[in-house]
Amino acid sequence: MNEPLPGNKVYNALKNKKCIILACNPRITIGVAKAVFKAAKDLDSALIMELARSECNQEGGYTGLTPATFSQSLNKANEEIGHDIWVLHADHIGVKKGTPEEMQEIKDMISAQIEAGYTSFAIDASHLFDFKGKTVEEELAPNIKATIELANFIKEKLAGKDFGLEVEVGEIGRKGSEGMVLTKPEEAVAFIKKLNEAGIAPNLIAIANGSTHGNVYDKQGNLIAQTTIDIEQTKAVAKALRDDKLDVRIAQHGITGTPLEIIRDKFPHGDILKGNVATLFQNIVFDAIKKHHPDLYREMFDWTIKNKPIEGKKADEIFGTNGKHAVSVFFGKIYSMSDKCKQEVEEKAYEAACGHIKAFKAEGSASIVRKFTRKQNIKNQEV
Repeated sequence: MNEPLPGNKVYNALKNKKCIILACNPRITIGVAKAVFKAAKDLDSALIMELARSECNQEGGYTGLTPATFSQSLNKANEEIGHDIWVLHADHIGVKKGTPEEMQEIKDMISAQIEAGYTSFAIDASHLFDFKGKTVEEELAPNIKATIELANFIKEKLAGKDFGLEVEVGEIGRKGSEGMVLTKPEEAVAFIKKLNEAGIAPNLIAIANGSTHGNVYDKQGNLIAQTTIDIEQTKAVAKALRDDKLDVRIAQHGITGTPLEIIRDKFPHGDILKGNVATLFQNIVFDAIKKHHPDLYREMFDWTIKNKPIEGKKADEIFGTNGKHAVSVFFGKIYSMSDKCKQEVEEKAYEAACGHIKAFKAEGSASIVRKFTRKQNIKNQEV
C-alpha cells in the first residue's frame, strides 16, 4: 500500500528545485482522486491531496467527508494506481477567534486527522490580526500565538514523527478600501522569525498576494480568468525570506482559473513550492453532472440559490460561488453517478492535472523525492 509520505520529506527534497507541487483539493473524490493520482504517476510528479477544515471535519464539513473517510477514499483510489510520492495535507486549519473553546475544537479535529493518517498540516490563523498594534510583531501577535500553540500540539501528538507544516500570514482574498490586501515582505519575515524563535520551523508560508479562492467573476457576473496574482509581490516576499536565511517556501492558494501560460512562464517556480488547485476539479464534476444527470444538477442549483443566496448576484455566479455547499446535501446522489459520468470526470480531471503538473514544471519531481529519501534513510542507518 502506497501510504502518504511525511510532508516535510517531500518539501525538503524539492525546496531548491524549480518546480511547484500540485496540491489537489478533491472536494468530490469520486473520479477526481483516481485521475489525479494517475496523472502524477504518469508524469512522475510529487503530489499533495488536501481538504480544508470547513470542507472536511468530524461533522463532515460541506464535502460530507470526515478526515477518516477522506483518507480512506484517497487510499482506495490509489490502490489501482499505486503512486508512491504523495502527501495527505490538512489545508486551512482555520482559526477565526482564537478562544479556548475554538482552539480545543481545532485540537480535537487535528487529533482525528492524525488518527486518519494525515502527514502535513496548514495552520491558518491569518484572521487573527491586531489592527491596534504599533509594530508588525504586535499586529501579528495573535496569529503567532495561535500558530505556535497548534504547531506544538501537532508535534506532541505525533511524538517525534516527521510531518509537514504550512502557516499563513495575510488573509487570502481580503479586500480593503484600496483593493486586495497583500502580505508585506516584512510581515512574512517577522512572522517566520517569531515562529523559529519558538522552535517552530514551517516548510511553507501561505501569503495574500492577490489571489482569491474559487471561481472569479466580473462585475456583470461573467466567469473570467484569475489574473490578479501579484507575481512581483510574491517574488519580493520570497527574496526577503531568503535574504534573512529563513528556510521556508511559499504556498500559492487560489490558482483555479489562472491561465496555464501564466503559471508556466510567470510564476516563480521554487519560490512557490506548493500550488493549490481546488474549484477547478469541482467544476469538472459539476459540468459532468449537468451533462449526464441534468435533474440532479437542477436540484443542486436550485438548492444553492435558495439556501446560499448572494445579494445582487446572478444565479450562475451564486451557484459558481456557493454550489460547493450543495455537495454534502446531495452526497449520496453525487457519489451514485453513472459510469459514463464518472468516466468523463476521470478524463477531464486527468487532463487538468497533467496540464497543471506540466505548467508547474513538476515532471520528474517524484524521482527527486525518492532519491532524497533513500539518502536520508542511509544517513539515519549510519547514525
